[in-house]
Amino acid sequence: MFPIRDHNPSGTVPLVTVALIGVNVFVFLMTYVSLGSPAALERFYMSWAAVPAQISAGQDWVTLVTAMFLHGGWLHLLGNMLFLWIFGDNLEDAFGHGGFLVFYLCCGLAAGLAQIAVDPASPIPMVGASGAIAGVMGGYLLLYPRAQVDIVVIIFIFIRLFIMPAWLVLTIWFGIQLLAGLVADPTQAGVAYMAHVGGFGAGLLLTLPLWFLHGGPRHWRRTEGAPPWPPTPVRNTLTTIPRVRRR
Repeated sequence: MFPIRDHNPSGTVPLVTVALIGVNVFVFLMTYVSLGSPAALERFYMSWAAVPAQISAGQDWVTLVTAMFLHGGWLHLLGNMLFLWIFGDNLEDAFGHGGFLVFYLCCGLAAGLAQIAVDPASPIPMVGASGAIAGVMGGYLLLYPRAQVDIVVIIFIFIRLFIMPAWLVLTIWFGIQLLAGLVADPTQAGVAYMAHVGGFGAGLLLTLPLWFLHGGPRHWRRTEGAPPWPPTPVRNTLTTIPRVRRR
C-alpha cells in the first residue's frame, strides 16, 4: 500500500523539489558506481553518514546535512523520491523556492536530532532523506488535509487503485512510524522511526506560521482543508488513472 500521486497540482514549477531529487539520485549513482566494493562503501558511509555517537561527542555535525543525501539502496532511494515528488511541489508552492529549501533542511536536521536523542551513543550510521520528507508530509497535512491522494494496494497478483484524503493517508503513516518507534530497539540497525516522527513534527511546527497567515482555523473552515480547485472526478478503479494537470 503506497501513494503514487495527489490530486493537488502546483501553480508553479517545483524547481527546488526537482533539484533535490536530482541531487539525491546523482549522489546515489556516483556513490555506488564509483566506490563499487562493500568495504569502500562502508568507509564512505562512516565518513559522511550521521553517526549518533560521534555527533553526541561534538564531532561531525556536518553529517546531519550530508546524511540527508545518502541512501542505502535502490528501494530506499526510489521510495523517498516518490514521496518527495508527490508532496513536495505543493509545499514549495506555499513556501516559495528559497523558503521551501530552508524548510526541508530544517526538517531533516530536526529528524536527525530526534533519532540521536533516542540513542545518543549509537554507532549505527543514519542515512536517507526520510526525515526531511516526513517534515514535508507534516506540512502538507496542515495545509491540505482533504486533498485527494491515489493509493495503490498490491495483494499478491491483485492491484487496486483507491483514492483517500491526505489526512487519512498521512495520519496512518505517522501512526505506523510512532508505534514502530516506540517498540523498536534503537540499538539495532534498521529504520530510524523516530527520525520520521521528529521530522513530521518539525514540519507541522514550521508550517504553523504559514497556516496562521492564511487564516488558521478560518482557512480550514473556508476551504474545508481541500486545495482551492475542484477535485478530479474519478472512481476507485483497477486501471483508469486520469491525468491531473498543473494549473
